[in-house]
Parts: sequence; structure tokens; C-alpha cells
Amino acid sequence: MEGPGRQVTFGIDDLPVRDELRGKSPYGAPQLDVPVRLNTNENPYPLPEALVERIAERVREAARDLNRYPDRDAVELRTGLAEYLTKTSGHPLDVSNVWAANGSNEVIQQLLQTFGGPGRTAIGFEPSYSMHGLIARGTGTGWISGPRHDDFTIDVPAAERAIAEHRPDVVFVTTPNNPTGNAVPAETVLALYGAAQRAKPSMVVVDEAYIEFSHGASLLPLLDGRPNLVISRTMSKAFGAAGLRLGYLAAHPAVVDAVQLVRLPYHLSAVTQATALAALEHTDTLLKYVEQLKTERDRLVAALRAAGYEVTESDANFVQFGRFADSHAAWRKILDRGVLVRDNGVPGWLRVTAGTPEENDAFLDAVREVKKEQST
Repeated sequence: MEGPGRQVTFGIDDLPVRDELRGKSPYGAPQLDVPVRLNTNENPYPLPEALVERIAERVREAARDLNRYPDRDAVELRTGLAEYLTKTSGHPLDVSNVWAANGSNEVIQQLLQTFGGPGRTAIGFEPSYSMHGLIARGTGTGWISGPRHDDFTIDVPAAERAIAEHRPDVVFVTTPNNPTGNAVPAETVLALYGAAQRAKPSMVVVDEAYIEFSHGASLLPLLDGRPNLVISRTMSKAFGAAGLRLGYLAAHPAVVDAVQLVRLPYHLSAVTQATALAALEHTDTLLKYVEQLKTERDRLVAALRAAGYEVTESDANFVQFGRFADSHAAWRKILDRGVLVRDNGVPGWLRVTAGTPEENDAFLDAVREVKKEQST
């Protein structure tokens, strides 16, 4: 115990935490007060005023019943999400195919609580979204890092062998992939799904957090005839609603029924549901911002290559660029010029989010200066 003149250091390692959590760091990106922040893949455009007013109206209506619990099953919201997915993909879905939670991370957590857990394993192909592995460990699920080629595409034959060897209970595929930005072809997902069903069978979770920014189509049509396939989505990126924390999945109705076995009661607040429903009323306007960001992303790719950088093909709202002898030192030099990008820990590479034209101009000025400095 601490006493006068005596200090005893007590930290996480002194607590009886689970062994698989020891030595780990919590997920997070630096939140620094700099002029240009392009490190967390947020949509840089504020919500349009008409949508802000509609949110206020819907939340005001919901507030009148805040003494009551919200709709536990979020039926109206799930119906709206199913309509959005059907409209944008051409693949028919209804409320029975959709589940929603507090961000796609809670969706992933519920999937791992349902299909993973102690004595079970999950595999992902890294580098990829690091929360898949972190949530796996948090749910007591063993984590396996699967192979990629040097160009960051999935090494399909090696991945099939890894699935056959380890027989994981959950397989994660991220498309477009974070942090690299490249999309995963449908043929690759089908090959991995086939391998997963031969090995276990197991669940295959396709994380489409950035799909609205892709040059290609969603993989939602692959759900037909594949009950062990799940497509995960979010409203944080394309909808410009990172502060809302609303994620959702599309799958066979049996999967939706299964995740409800682990969901917390009334997990989506009435305010969250009201806000998300208002956003769904304005999808046409919000998707116009997506088109602007796709144009800016492509401009970043072209400008970075013209400046002498290597760039991974991107189907997301961000771009991975390099290569650097010391990526963290390069990150620091860019930060010193007032621009915050992301050092994801991929050796030799950094990641920048597509921002407004003005933000992107500031970023390009910074990296051109860094390149010039490296050349002298």
C-alpha cells in the first residue's frame, strides 16, 4: 500500500488479467491537435444541414419516450438498412437478414462471442484491420495470422492450406482491406469460403466497412446459398457518421438469430436508432460526398506516384504509400508540417485518409517536401 514518503507502483501486470491480454496495447490512433488530421479514415464532410435538422426532429420524438426501453430488436432500423442494401446492391434483403449494433466492432464482437470463444480460433490475413485480432483475444478466441503476397493481395493457395491446417471457426476477409486499400475479388472469397466449409465448416466474415468507396461491387450477392457467410458494414465512413457508432451485418436469418443469443438487452439506444433512421432518409445526398471522396482519393494516388512514392491500389477512402526506410520517422516529418497521417506499423508504409481538397493539398505539399528532403 502507498503511505507517506512511500510509493508503490501498481499496474496492469499486477492484476489477474487473462494471459492472452498481457503485454497487449489497446487499439487507438493518436488524437493530436494539428491543422490537418488524416489518420482515422473519417469522412471529412460535416452532415448536411437538412439531415442535422431531421436528426433533431427524430431525436426529439424519441426523447418523449426515453423513460421506456428502446425497441430491443431495432426492427424499423433493420428494415431501413435492408432497404438501403437492396437498393445499392441489387441483392434483395429484408429485416430477417440484417442485424445492427454499436459500430461494426460490436458486430464483430458479437460474431466472435457466438462462433468463437475459448477453445476456438479465428484467422485473418495480415496486415488487415487490427481490431479483428484484438476482439478475438478479448473474447478468448485464438488468433491466427494468415498469409498475403508482397503486393498485399491474399495468397489464396497458402490461405487455403492454412485453413485446412488450422481449421479455424471464423475466417475474416476485409475488402477493401484496411490499411492497404486493395479490394478482394469475389473469386478469392469463394475459394476461402469453400476451404472453410471443407475444413470445419466455419463462418466467413467479409468486412465491407469501406465498400461504398470501391470501384467494384459489394459481395452481398454471394450470400445466396451460403448460410455461413456474413457481410459486415458500418455507417461511420460513407454516411459520415463516425460519431454515431452504428454497424450492421447481412447474413442468413439463422445467423441473425444466433447473434441475438449474446447481444446485451436493449443494446441500441433509442437516440442511436433515431439518428441512424434519419441518416438513411438522406442516403442519396450522403453518397454524393462519397463520389467526391473517390475523386480525391484517385487524385492522391496519382499525385503521390508523380512525387516518387509507391502506392498500393486503393478502393477505400484512404491510400497506403511508401516506401520508407523508417516509416515512423517519415510520419514524424509529415506531422512536423502540420499533417497527421497513420503509422499502422506496416514496415515501410504509411496511410493517409482522403480529406477535403484543401486538406489533401496540405498533405501533398508536406510529402513533397519530405521527398525532396530525402533526395538531398
